[in-house]
Amino acid sequence: MKISTFCPIWGLVDNYITQIDGNIEAIFKRIKQAGYDGVEMAVPFDEQQKNQIATLLKDFDLQLIALQWAACGPTVEDYLLSYEKHITNASHLKPLFINSHTGTDFYSFDENICILKKATSLEKDLHVKILHEIHRGKFSFHSATIQPYLHSMPDLRLTADFSHWCNVSESFLTDQPKNLHHAISRSDHIHARVGHQEACQVNDPRAPEWKEALDYHLTWWDAIISLHQQKNSPEITITPEFGPFPYMPSLPYTLQPVANQWEINNWMKDFLKDRYA
Repeated sequence: MKISTFCPIWGLVDNYITQIDGNIEAIFKRIKQAGYDGVEMAVPFDEQQKNQIATLLKDFDLQLIALQWAACGPTVEDYLLSYEKHITNASHLKPLFINSHTGTDFYSFDENICILKKATSLEKDLHVKILHEIHRGKFSFHSATIQPYLHSMPDLRLTADFSHWCNVSESFLTDQPKNLHHAISRSDHIHARVGHQEACQVNDPRAPEWKEALDYHLTWWDAIISLHQQKNSPEITITPEFGPFPYMPSLPYTLQPVANQWEINNWMKDFLKDRYA
């Protein structure tokens, strides 16, 4: 089984949803030289920028995971229109799949189900796979509240980012093994960020004080890898997704980050490639 690693554009450009700055070619070159197989990023709506990204993906032989995080609306009806707009735009660059921040934590079960069914319909119409990221603020914000959705929609597939659940539950989820196992069995993509009881990102997973947190996350990621090996999946994708400020703790007033996001993501990439080789 191939292990493919993707670099998040988040933190490498100032505004990666509405404006791709002139350094994007240098950033893609840097990502390729660092040994990534692709990039994970939101797709801009501007056609010129979209064409530029398509060219760079081809020139640097990089795959794309398209990120959808911006759908919104004061009502579910408005949200559905926004969601379709963003998913359709993300599909234009023919990504490996779309990683979607879907629904909200304050919509009812029926309202979120309506959005998830819309995603299923869009998958068929656009011929693109959509994974739904475990994330605070979305339908997937807690290991218990996601279970009715998983039971109601047997084909629902996830991006595993358990750092959010650690934060929401203020624990390493040791009392939630059944919920975790069900989510792991539905996960096709890993966001390799390490969270802890009070935040969804440790400042540096290499530091000895975060060994417990790292070990818990490794146990969950190992289980996903093992399941895909058992299924003879041709590929599993991993995005080391440590983010910039405010995810990265920073010093007051100067906002100087306490660790280097680029170095940490590269370390995590290499660490997991060695682990799963």
